[in-house]
This record gives sequence, structure tokens and C-alpha cells, in this order.
Amino acid sequence: MRRALELAALGPAYGVNPQVGALILDKDLNVIAEGFHKGSGTPHAEVDALSKLASVPEGSTAVVTLEPCNHTGRTGPCAQALIAAGISRVVYATKDPGNESANGAQTLKDAGVEVIFGVLEDQAKKQGRIWLTAMQKQRPFITLKWAQTLDGRSAASDKTSKWITGSVAREDVHFRRSQLDAIKYDNPDLTARKPDGSRYEHQPLRVVVGKSELSPDLRVFNDEAPTVQLKTHDLNDVLSQLWVRGTRHVLVEGGAEIASEFIQQRLFDEVLIYQAPLLLGGSNVAVTDIGINTMADALQLTFVEIKQLGADLFIRATPKGEK
Repeated sequence: MRRALELAALGPAYGVNPQVGALILDKDLNVIAEGFHKGSGTPHAEVDALSKLASVPEGSTAVVTLEPCNHTGRTGPCAQALIAAGISRVVYATKDPGNESANGAQTLKDAGVEVIFGVLEDQAKKQGRIWLTAMQKQRPFITLKWAQTLDGRSAASDKTSKWITGSVAREDVHFRRSQLDAIKYDNPDLTARKPDGSRYEHQPLRVVVGKSELSPDLRVFNDEAPTVQLKTHDLNDVLSQLWVRGTRHVLVEGGAEIASEFIQQRLFDEVLIYQAPLLLGGSNVAVTDIGINTMADALQLTFVEIKQLGADLFIRATPKGEK
């Protein structure tokens, strides 16, 4: 299963489908084929592994990081492919929570295939947390991101904010942009660039929200990445429209007001903070009113990751009770 998880990580972290890895073992538990999902519309991991074999030896086992799907979409159901190939046993790490794709394990059992569930489940859930959360909540996984000083400011009194953080932190932001589906902002470049200034191969969808007609001269409408304007101010409507488009992970980096609105409506799954060793003072705080007036009502988060990026700190936190 550890090898299957390694294979899963080779697939794209963005898109409508999850990262999945699979192995085929013979009856003596020797690996005879490997596969992973390479993105929407390509064979799923199990089918990719099976395609490496002219035939499946009797008594073979499939090891998969996610419960084999039971849904016919752009590709056929993996559970049926495993049954048709003559697989005797399927071992998988974590369940598929999708409304349409789940219950592959039961299909396998009904066909007489032995099914073993829960091997390295925690590791698989950690690796697939974004897609799994999106499936469970039936909305995109929401990451809030901002940069701030030690005293929690996102800009100086004269509104200048370039650059709060150093180049190492900014490079980390660009890499993270290249690993997701969409970015919600106001009028940014919103591209994912490498340290040399070139663009990553995958560019997230740039999302502008608001009912006003926008000038085509805005930077967000350049041809460096796809852009969509959603003419609504209702965040749930925004998320619903993005979900229908196949968006499973949204990065929100639109300043204090939009971040605060998402927080106030409890529409976030993680917070990424890039904190610089600076003091600015003033009123330009990174987060404004979120509807909390007393310490007893404070939102509790859990630090998941803290690391140094050059002179700055990177902090990843999730709502308490989530990972």
C-alpha cells in the first residue's frame, strides 16, 4: 500500500478526479503491474495497472489507495473492470465518499471477490484530504490564504503591500497555485509562475465575483490563464457554480474583506498564512469583522504545519476537529 500511495502522488493534484495508485500482485504477492490515475478522462489507476498485463494470473490481488469506483462517467467503473479481469482479492485504503462513485466494494463482494479495507487508511486520507473533503461536503475544498506581518497587518497605512513576504514565500505560493483548480480574487495576475518567471504547465481558473461589468483591460482578462466572472455575491452560489464546472479546490486570496466573509460563513477548510518578521501598525488588518464579539466564541483552529521559508513563517491551520 505504501507503494500504491507513492504512485498516487505521481498523478495531478488538481481536477475533478482524485489521486489514486494501484498495484496488481500475483498469488505469491509479487508485484506484477503498477498504475496511477493521470487526470480526468484517462484510465483510472486500477485499469492503468491492468493494462500492463496480457492476462491476470489466477489468484491475483489488486491493492488500491481508494475504494474502486462504481460509476460510469468518462471511463467505466473500476469495480467491474477488476471483476472482468478475474481479480480474486482487492485491498484498499479508504472509502470513496462520492454520491455516484461509491459502493464499489459491495459490487466486488457480490461478485465473489474478497475485499479488505483500511490498510494505511490514515495516510491515504491525509494524501487525498482535498478531494475526500470536497466529496463529503459536495462543494469545493476551500483554502484561504493571506500574507501578514507579526502584528497581523496585510498592508501599510498608505495601502502598500508589496512585498510583505520574501521571494521564498512567494515561490511557495506560486507552486501551490499550480496544484489547484481555481483562484478567487478581484483583479490579480493570478498565474502560477516558477522562480525563473516562466509559467507552470497547469494554470488554475481565475474567478472574479461580482455583478458589475468589468473592463477588458483588467489584468485578470489577459490570456495567461482561463478566467470566469460569476455575477453573484452569494458565496454558496459561487461554490455551487464552480462545483458544476468540476472545480474541487479553490484558493481564496482576495484580501481582508473576502477572507473575512468566507470565515464568517464558516466556508473554509484550511488557512494558509505567510507571516513576515515585520511590524506595520495601523488599521489594515489581514482579517476584519467575522461576527465574533467575545473570546468564548472565538473560532478554534489546529496548527497542522509550521515551517520557515527564508525569513518568513508558513502556517497551515484547519478548523478544530478537521485535518
